[in-house]
Amino acid sequence: MDTRTFQHQDYELLCSAKALKDGGFTPTLVIVKQVWPTRAREIAVERGTFATVEDAIGAAHAQGLEWVSHYG
Repeated sequence: MDTRTFQHQDYELLCSAKALKDGGFTPTLVIVKQVWPTRAREIAVERGTFATVEDAIGAAHAQGLEWVSHYG
């Protein structure tokens, strides 16, 4: 699994791409608030299969930015 970390406002976005058996990738997202109270939250990413790791991580990152703007 390939993972990249992004900082956005008071949040750390851990965006990953998990390899699938068919050769594609699916995104995963964990958001950690960097100020008290800190706790990791696994966020449901829209289902989909992406051809590349970069596309899957990009989808997770976009979902993370949307989550922070709505709930952060």
